[in-house]
Amino acid sequence: MSENDEPRPREVLIVGGGVAGLTAATYTARAGLDTLVCDGGESILRRNAHLENVPGFPAGVNSSTFLDLLDAQAARNGVDSREARVVALDRIEAPADDESGGTDPADPAAVFEATTGDGETIRADRVIAASWSDADYLDGLDVDLRDAGSKQYVQVHGDDGGSVEASGRTTVDGLYAAGRLADQYHQAVVAAGHGAQVAITLIHDADVPYYHDWVAPEGYFTDRDREVPPGCEEIDETERRARERESMAAMREYFADPHPERQRTHPSLTDDPEGRLPEDDD
Repeated sequence: MSENDEPRPREVLIVGGGVAGLTAATYTARAGLDTLVCDGGESILRRNAHLENVPGFPAGVNSSTFLDLLDAQAARNGVDSREARVVALDRIEAPADDESGGTDPADPAAVFEATTGDGETIRADRVIAASWSDADYLDGLDVDLRDAGSKQYVQVHGDDGGSVEASGRTTVDGLYAAGRLADQYHQAVVAAGHGAQVAITLIHDADVPYYHDWVAPEGYFTDRDREVPPGCEEIDETERRARERESMAAMREYFADPHPERQRTHPSLTDDPEGRLPEDDD
């Protein structure tokens, strides 16, 4: 291993930092799972000139601003991110953790090992593949794929082998697929919803107590002699107002000025290596 290699497995590795990947990461991290996102390139959504069909933005939203908001939300909830392109993913036997916090070579466990383009290796208990529709890095695994010209899509299944696209489970235990790679509709809101649903499936499979990320008014459950469900919390009026003010301040910061990034387009349409269009003189 190189000095940059991960010494022990992450609980969740997410390949792809687009809409599906960042949404999934927010859910797994909020459920207390140690989550790392590896993003090997810009989301294709940045080529969109103006995003107009995502709920909550009556006049639409700059697509780069939208992605920045998703990234900030993931980071706020404890997601680690790394600029790295995963070029291979394999299933290996590695020493399992022992009671002292170390590892026991005599007790191996099956984990995933991802290799990046820089030669780094990252191990993880579970993986969500949420990259663009190029599944070459999954060649080392027995994954069902559907070829569609220059694109490949991962086929997902239910527990009984039947197609249950919402779950994101693949034919490899512990490997999930979300968003466009899982052959979902090419819409930002669909990618976000599928990323969330796949993440919740993973959370349930990991036996982590989880209800949903609902913040309730003080006494909503407890004043009815009910326990607050896992993943929920009750807050008083002072805390509610504080969170509201914080969210308003954050949104003002993101929408105070136009996004500074130059518009992207298809790389074949410009001489710029990143597909950026020329800036207007004004």
